[in-house]
Amino acid sequence: MSLTAAQTPADHPEYGKAKYPFHITKEEERQLRLKGAEAVPSLVIGQATSFDEYARQLMIPPTVMDLARKAEDLRLSAWEVEAMRKHLAPAAQPGDKVGLLRQILVEKYKEDHTHPPYIRVACSGRGDYDDLATEHGHLHPGDHHPKGDIGSPVVLEIWPAQHYSPIHSHGHTTGIVFCLAGQLDVMVYEHLDWNARKLGLLTLTPGQCAWLSRDNYAVHRVYCPMDGGGGTTGPGYMNSTAEFGASFHVYLNPEETAVQDDDGDSYSRDSFNYIDEESKKRGPFATESDLSWNILRRVLANTPLT
Repeated sequence: MSLTAAQTPADHPEYGKAKYPFHITKEEERQLRLKGAEAVPSLVIGQATSFDEYARQLMIPPTVMDLARKAEDLRLSAWEVEAMRKHLAPAAQPGDKVGLLRQILVEKYKEDHTHPPYIRVACSGRGDYDDLATEHGHLHPGDHHPKGDIGSPVVLEIWPAQHYSPIHSHGHTTGIVFCLAGQLDVMVYEHLDWNARKLGLLTLTPGQCAWLSRDNYAVHRVYCPMDGGGGTTGPGYMNSTAEFGASFHVYLNPEETAVQDDDGDSYSRDSFNYIDEESKKRGPFATESDLSWNILRRVLANTPLT
């Protein structure tokens, strides 16, 4: 499949026909959105506008609420969003140079096309593809390490339109998923299994926050429902637009929240578990970062916007 070829508009689920990424029909989507809106504790942290919302948010752990309060004023600036769009844009013609973020997507696509790639940016530490910034002329040469750090506690995730994550859990961490740009859909599951019961579906827009802990909402799938430019999303898909969503993630290990209990499962943000899209089996993955924020911000600052 060409990564730059023109494609037909992306398909959307019809009534009675389940499609990627959530494998649900439109009627099932409607029911899951209702379940998500009524979930206790609340799936979303925000300003309560009713007694019911206040009560549902009251059940959210204090550690989570503290993380959300500290993040509530975070935003990407207009120039950062536009610069990211330029670096995500596909080539206008085959062979044309593309931006750093598109280059990383292409590299990740080559390595694994069981699900459309997204980009994980370490807000401190190193990234696997930091060296591409100098190799392709985005920055002057400098010293780069060959591999990204594992287990960054704070990350920025960039979700190209129509791209999504596998179903995955979070190693008993406690954390938040705070939307910074675009739009993101989050499906929450009862446990880590391909056939696990779906607990609810929610949509995040900038300023809204989802959360997770060992005991609540620890398994989910994230998807950017914006315009991908063509084709049907699924394994092997690569979008053909610059549209994207962005989210800020924090993951605290059990010892950092004073909540520990040994049951043999992963306890660290160094390794999460996921369900493979093709085999439908469970496996671990090291949470390496693709890029460092230090490198990305310098690249964005050097990007002409006009």
